[in-house]
Amino acid sequence: AESTSAAMLKTVGSRGAMRALNRSVFRTFARRMGGSASDAERAHLSEKQRKLMKLEDDFGAHNYHPLPVVLSKGKGVKVWDVDGKEYYDYLSAYSAVNQGHCHPKIIAAMKEQADILTLSSRAFHNDVLGPYCEFVTKYFGYERVLPMNTGVEGGETACKLARRWGYAVKGIPSNKARILFAEDNFWGRTLAAISSSTDPSSYAGFGPPMPNFDIVPYNNLAALDKKLSENASEYCAFMVEPIQGEAGVMVPDAGYMKKAKEICKKHNVLLIADEVQTGCGRTGRTLCVEWDDVKPDIVVLGKALSGGTYPVSAVLSSHEVILQVKPGEHGSTFGGNPLACKIAMAALNVLKEENLVANAEKNGELTRKNLHSMKSPLVTTIRGKGLLNAIIIKPTQIKGRTVTAWDVCLEMAKNGVLAKPTHDDIIRLAPPLTSTEADINTACEIIHKTLKSFE
Repeated sequence: AESTSAAMLKTVGSRGAMRALNRSVFRTFARRMGGSASDAERAHLSEKQRKLMKLEDDFGAHNYHPLPVVLSKGKGVKVWDVDGKEYYDYLSAYSAVNQGHCHPKIIAAMKEQADILTLSSRAFHNDVLGPYCEFVTKYFGYERVLPMNTGVEGGETACKLARRWGYAVKGIPSNKARILFAEDNFWGRTLAAISSSTDPSSYAGFGPPMPNFDIVPYNNLAALDKKLSENASEYCAFMVEPIQGEAGVMVPDAGYMKKAKEICKKHNVLLIADEVQTGCGRTGRTLCVEWDDVKPDIVVLGKALSGGTYPVSAVLSSHEVILQVKPGEHGSTFGGNPLACKIAMAALNVLKEENLVANAEKNGELTRKNLHSMKSPLVTTIRGKGLLNAIIIKPTQIKGRTVTAWDVCLEMAKNGVLAKPTHDDIIRLAPPLTSTEADINTACEIIHKTLKSFE
């Protein structure tokens, strides 16, 4: 039967569906994100951990549902809790820690610059921004960069640049510019980001949405071409993840991004690649789009751009796109600060110097080979590229209760591997790119042991 959300999308359109979705529907669809682990799930923890968690419960917002573990140290591919228990980190802060926790070269660059100058604001020049702009543009092969802080700021910046280009270059009538997004996208939780979302747990209760944001199915080139042709004179951009991370590591067909660029070019529309999670070597290429041998018009980077030490993001594009924005029309107090610039250069140098991109490809293949060899009846699907992988857990009845991906992650944590479910039944597996073959094999053995315990 057709789902309620799908029926609403078909009947009133994606933006209308947002407005029509009431609280009762939200409760039906929302994922369990806010709040804390139950008392039963915390029962095995020390009093020290439970007290620290209670402080968050009592004084913090309940907008996350973290695994019941309190971390106090990270080094390389591992983290430790406040009691000294060691874990393999298989989330890597949503791929922000590609270079491993507290990489010594990145930390050294951070400490060195922190003693000299951390922030000048863009009211003045600083002696690190210029060298960084040259470095990062040459590193990724683009003409210009607009530096920001967080990934979602990068996405917002890309949307603003695309709109301005649409008006100034393409000639879209004032306030008519439209941006197309892929269904099941995720690029943050600002009002613009959730306005492009098709996940009720992101947008319900936060309307009204941003106007002129449209949705097209992911990995469907015919639908993309059709949608752009319907309003070609008003579309300025198509923003898409080369692999959808938060949606559950959804890998499109080979050539998808290359053909999407061809379709965008045909309709005089910019292709924006959201590489915040997939970039910086995560998928076995410096940028994930390199798998399709394509150069998007705009690339958004974040997360691992700092090796997980500091909020650093960047929007890369051409003279034609970035120079449409004039002084006073876009900016950030912290964007392009000397500390961020020095850290980002160190983080990107580590990727090259330690051959982490090739390591991600090699150990990604090993990871998927190990996962397939487990032949677990709980796992229905294994997918991924490089060291961005996922397994889908089939809800299974054991001793009168349903075992879910959350239960598997709880048990994995007890056994020494930290991972987190996304969309209830999917477990994302994304260790630091510094993982060795031995690390991969040991962590996979723990995952196998955990899955076997539920059979």
